[in-house]
Amino acid sequence: MSSSSLPKEGNRGKMKMEGIEGDASVGGAGRYILNPKRINSEDIIFCVDVDAESLVEMKTAGVTRLDSIKQAILLFFNSKLSINPDHRFAFATLSKTASWLRKEFSSDVESTIAAVRALSATTVSTGQADLTNLFRLAAHEAKKSRAQNRILRVILIYCRSSIRPHHQWPVNQKLFTLDVMYLHDKPGPDNCPQAVYDALVDALEHVSEYEGYIHESGHGLPRTLFRFMSMLLSHPQQRCPQDDCDIPKPLMKKSAESANGEDNNVHVSTSR
Repeated sequence: MSSSSLPKEGNRGKMKMEGIEGDASVGGAGRYILNPKRINSEDIIFCVDVDAESLVEMKTAGVTRLDSIKQAILLFFNSKLSINPDHRFAFATLSKTASWLRKEFSSDVESTIAAVRALSATTVSTGQADLTNLFRLAAHEAKKSRAQNRILRVILIYCRSSIRPHHQWPVNQKLFTLDVMYLHDKPGPDNCPQAVYDALVDALEHVSEYEGYIHESGHGLPRTLFRFMSMLLSHPQQRCPQDDCDIPKPLMKKSAESANGEDNNVHVSTSR
């Protein structure tokens, strides 16, 4: 995807830093203090696209996108709870519109495994997806989360290569954070993943309270999905703008110039 389609830099999730003068005469640069700020536990809704395109096979034989999505969710779940066991999870699905799969937020392992296993896809295309009900459900739950000093995040996993989602949502209602993981086919005469990606970016920027992240992959590799889902472990209240996020760094052999001391730059992958 072109870099021009990446989420725009904004102030969502930024924490203010105060500068305090240092004594340059003794080699001391300016000191900076990060102002204390409460980091709330998260209520996270996974919304999984169950359109027929979620049954497309990955490059691993016999493994579909939905199979990999299930594995990625469980990886995320276990990793997130190892960071803070107070995070909670609920599950929804997306066909023509969003609906609950498990509405109750929980950090219970067994019930989460059962919910993930219950995910199943349709075998026929459901057409254009309307995200309005997803945002409505999330906003309702976000108000309850706020009353408990928590924040709400939606992680949307979308799989349609040629069908742009749409929504009707007021621009001034930003009650939750939206992250997106977009799995798609390579561009061709019968699909337009760039247009779909752009629509997902617009939706993210339209509704997100804090900095929302979007990642996409058309390679069909499960490990790519797992890597991007791991990046979504970052807490929305502690994020930098996605354009400033330079992880993960690829492991690359040093060039001859670097070995000779002529290139001290770190090569960074800018793909999203």
